[in-house]
Amino acid sequence: MNRVTINNTTQAIVSAILLATLLLSPAAKAGDKLNNIVNGDHRTPAYKARDQYRHPLETLKFFGIKDNMTVVEIFPGGGWYSEILAPYLKDKGSFYAAHNNPNSKREFARKSAARFKAKMAANKVYSKVNITVLEPPAKTEIAPPGTADAVLTFRNIHNWMNGGYADDVFAAMYKALKPGGILGVVEHRGNPNTKQDPKARSGYVNQAYAVQLAENAGFQFVASSEINANPKDTKDHPKGVWTLPPSLAMQDNDRQKYLAIGESDRFTLKFMKPGS
Repeated sequence: MNRVTINNTTQAIVSAILLATLLLSPAAKAGDKLNNIVNGDHRTPAYKARDQYRHPLETLKFFGIKDNMTVVEIFPGGGWYSEILAPYLKDKGSFYAAHNNPNSKREFARKSAARFKAKMAANKVYSKVNITVLEPPAKTEIAPPGTADAVLTFRNIHNWMNGGYADDVFAAMYKALKPGGILGVVEHRGNPNTKQDPKARSGYVNQAYAVQLAENAGFQFVASSEINANPKDTKDHPKGVWTLPPSLAMQDNDRQKYLAIGESDRFTLKFMKPGS
C-alpha cells in the first residue's frame, strides 16, 4: 500500500513539474505576452471593440508572429494593429511601420502620416517604432532589404489595386523579407462568382486574385484561415464594403441591418518567400 501511495505521489509531483515547465516555456510565455497586450489598457477602446471581427490574437498566431521577430506592417493607417505589434516587439524584436509620405502632394497622406507619428510619440510602449515611407513606385524601401521575418498587411490590397500599384507593393514586401520570411495578408473577400474589378472599387478582392498577385511577385502560398470569415456578408452592398461597419456609409439608412451583418467577410492568407 505504501509503495503504491509513494508512486502515485511521485507521479503527481512529476506531472506538476512538467506542467509548470510547459507553462514557463518561451512559447507559452510569448502567448501570454501577446494576450496581455491585446487586452492591454493602452489600446484605443474603439479599436478593442472591433476584436470580435478582427481577431488579432488568433490572426497573429496564425501568421506565426513571435516577439523576437523583425516585422513590417504595411500602411498601418490609424495604428489598429500597430497598437499590438509595437509593444509586442519592443523588447526583443523590431517593428517597422511603412506609412504614407509625410511630404506627399496629397493632403490626406500628409495628415495620416502626421497623426500616426504623433500617436507613436505619445506613449512609451511605442518608443521603438521605426516609421518608414511607402509611396509607390518611387519610395518602396519599407525596411532594409532581406531583414524582415514577416511582413503583414491588413485590408490594403483594394487600395493598391485602385491606385494601380499593387505589383509595386508586393515587390517591395518580397524585397524586405528574408528568404523563408512570411507574408501575412487579410483582405475583404469578394464573391468568387463575380469577375474581379481590377480597380476593386467595391473594396472587395477575390481570394484567387490576391493569391495570383502574391505568386506573381515570387511568393509561395502556405495556408489560408477562416479566422476572419463572416458568412453573413453578401458582398453586394450599395456602397461596397464601406456600407458595413465600421464605416456605415449609408449612415442611418438600414443601419441596424448592416450592424447585424457586422464587418466584412475576410480572407486570411499566409505566404512565404522561397529560400532558407
